[in-house]
Amino acid sequence: MRKAIMIFAAMLALFTGQAMAQRCLPGMSAVEVKANMADGFYTGDSRNCGYSFGVYYSVFKGNANTWTFGGEYLKTYKPYGEKGRIPVAEFTGEVGYNLHLLSDYSQTFHLYGGVSALGGYETVNWGKSVLSDGSTLHNGDAFIYGGALTVQADFYLSDKIALTANVKERFVFGNSTGHFHTQYGVGVKFIIE
Repeated sequence: MRKAIMIFAAMLALFTGQAMAQRCLPGMSAVEVKANMADGFYTGDSRNCGYSFGVYYSVFKGNANTWTFGGEYLKTYKPYGEKGRIPVAEFTGEVGYNLHLLSDYSQTFHLYGGVSALGGYETVNWGKSVLSDGSTLHNGDAFIYGGALTVQADFYLSDKIALTANVKERFVFGNSTGHFHTQYGVGVKFIIE
């Protein structure tokens, strides 16, 4: 009798579309691609903000917590003169831990809070110290290090694909162009078994 009830429940769940997803299980992994705005809303003519792109690999641990490893390209602009701007680019590697904070019953929505360490290289005006008007730029290229705090929401479209939204505060040291960057944006996460 017990076996028949279990078979009936399994068939009912499968045919009514109510089977709960097997998501965020220990040992699963994911690859995520992110695109963010940095220090404001970037447009082609923006003078004091930028954008970033990143690729990350995550490994799920117990309770849906994750270890994340990745790389990011961040490009911002600093205003110069009345209409000019100076590009500042950062190439960083990142290692972080994301704590699972909240999810819904169907495992469609997950909220994470994370902390990470990062290191890399920053280039100011692509290494050119003389500007187009003949002025000399005193900020130079540098190796950078620091960390980041992140809040991220994952919205699963299927067991293998999730859309993400995130807010991230980066703090870097070793440079002379600014230490904090606020980023926000979206991404796509592909789950690997």
